[in-house]
Amino acid sequence: MIEYTPPKELQPPKDISNHFSITAKLRQPNPIKEFYKYFQIPGIANLAGGLPNNNYFPFDTLEAVAALPDRFEPTPNIPVDPPSDLRTEKSGNEAAASRVVVPKVSTNENILRKIDLKTALQYGTAQGYPPLYAWIRQFTRENLHPNVPYEGGPEVCLTVGNTDGWAKTIEQLMNVWREGKDSVEEKQGLLVEEYVFAPPSVAVKPWGVNIVTVKVDEEGMAAGGKGGLEDVLENWDYNKGQRPHVIYTVTMGQNPTGGVLSVERRKAIYAICVKYDVLIVEDDPYWYLQYPSATKSSQSQPPTNYNAPKSSGYPFLDSLVPSYLSVDYEGRVIRLDTFSKTIAPGCRLGWITAQPALIEKVLLYIQTCTQQPSGFVQSMIAQLVMGPDGSLPPSRALSFGSQPKQTGWKVAGWVRWLEGLRGNYERRMNTMCSIFSEGAHLVKSGRRPSLEGHLINLKLDNATPSSDPSAFVNEDSPDNFDWSVITTTPLYTFEWPKGGMFIWLRMNFSSHPLASKHPLYLSSSSAQGHRATRIPSSKPSNPLSPSNHIYSHPHTQRKLLTHPTLSRALWVFLTQKPNLVLLSPGTMFCASPKIAEETGWAYFRICFAAVDEEEVEGIARRFVKAVHNFWGVKDVEKVERWAEGAPGLMAACSGVEGFF
Repeated sequence: MIEYTPPKELQPPKDISNHFSITAKLRQPNPIKEFYKYFQIPGIANLAGGLPNNNYFPFDTLEAVAALPDRFEPTPNIPVDPPSDLRTEKSGNEAAASRVVVPKVSTNENILRKIDLKTALQYGTAQGYPPLYAWIRQFTRENLHPNVPYEGGPEVCLTVGNTDGWAKTIEQLMNVWREGKDSVEEKQGLLVEEYVFAPPSVAVKPWGVNIVTVKVDEEGMAAGGKGGLEDVLENWDYNKGQRPHVIYTVTMGQNPTGGVLSVERRKAIYAICVKYDVLIVEDDPYWYLQYPSATKSSQSQPPTNYNAPKSSGYPFLDSLVPSYLSVDYEGRVIRLDTFSKTIAPGCRLGWITAQPALIEKVLLYIQTCTQQPSGFVQSMIAQLVMGPDGSLPPSRALSFGSQPKQTGWKVAGWVRWLEGLRGNYERRMNTMCSIFSEGAHLVKSGRRPSLEGHLINLKLDNATPSSDPSAFVNEDSPDNFDWSVITTTPLYTFEWPKGGMFIWLRMNFSSHPLASKHPLYLSSSSAQGHRATRIPSSKPSNPLSPSNHIYSHPHTQRKLLTHPTLSRALWVFLTQKPNLVLLSPGTMFCASPKIAEETGWAYFRICFAAVDEEEVEGIARRFVKAVHNFWGVKDVEKVERWAEGAPGLMAACSGVEGFF
């Protein structure tokens, strides 16, 4: 394994201009934006820009009632074992709220504190609304990533959420490749986890780039081993195009698997990227949703302080596994952050953190497209986290005069809000995972033939066919029920998610009574003459155990189904009454058709975040009951009809391209 060897002294970030796309290298500043710095000169008569008069904006104020930061109860920063006390939702101060008001005009002359509609709704700078930009930059550099190991530290710019951040980033790093017009040597590649959030790779597919998969484990992307990052890069086939130079990855609450990449793994992957000159785009919407209760550590273990040598100033932030930025001594990491999971997806607001040269290229691109996020959203979020500057309008002009006066969350309040969100999502996760663990096996009890009777049946298994029915032992005879057994059938397995919002469930379709011996090929169970045919179960057991074999009727033949067929049927079955549970099929997250065909059909992604808190337990139990019931279905035609009703995206493993 390649060793992670940062320099002893901070160095300037590495020149990454060799990674810039052709358009990024050619892009020039928008000349109109060059005027903006002059707009801020006090008393200047601005006759240069095409700015509408702010007095004609129809909004006099922007107002809302917002939660106080302590609305939700946090969970501990240390592992809880067992996590039983985390299965119930606990609210903090739910009734507490305050007014958030953005006035029409603020008298504050400091542009980094001036929050009003006059400035927020006007044309602005590409980096974002100055007060919010300044607040995010300070939070990012001093609290979220206080130990970025290159000289000068990273810069930030605001985006319209992480999807937009990804689009803007990849625009700077990838060239479009046209089949039949461009040579194979020009074709670039993007490295992704073998199970990946689909939209980013779908977004670059029309560019003609190679989507190159890397193995994942319980943490996330694998560094070594067969199919790991080093193996993929070291053994790259240049007949496919250039060796990939960009990684897209979700490292905290990996979507869909729920893993959290350790610092040790980050260092290993980063060292590989240094050797092979690869950039890392870290999409991190779930960074604050890391769940200590999902680990197997003792409750007495003190929380780890990941922010060394410089603390973030907040124990909660220090307890979280840090970003790739914390090991980024060459400036190879581009991190995408968003308010979608911390405030609301409809905000369409986020930011990019990276070395200054990359941010400069992104800003040039922003000048010619979105220009900046919505002024309504930026001003409201700025007022929420920063607080008013003392220039609010009179209370009679406000709609929410009975609410407490706003003071702003400040950084401490923002961190407390994140702690409360983590607490609520962690409790939901514990509730659902506990119920899923309890129902992971189908348990049946009953009486079985004696060993003597079973040995007779085994002998008859290889006997010459006979027309004499008395040749078979009557298993229903009371004489043969000498003992009773409990049989367990494994239905699914999963790892408790270490972060994020998802459970990655693997179904054990091989244990279904209609399952083919080979997952991808049809077969049948048959009995010719009076010979009994045995179908081995998926779970190894004592060969003498009667539960290890299923006997078909002497004169019947039963068709068995492929596991992908059972997967599609189960998905449809779950959506029907009385089950009414909708899951994301694993094929949606497979980075290649090969992965979808080989293993994707076995998985379902389950989100424990979306439903109301009082419904989590009931829905989890409903799912478990439905899976148990599905394992009791033995009507082949019924199962096939369900499978035929599955959406096309689930058919990728059967040759339909789906997302690929």
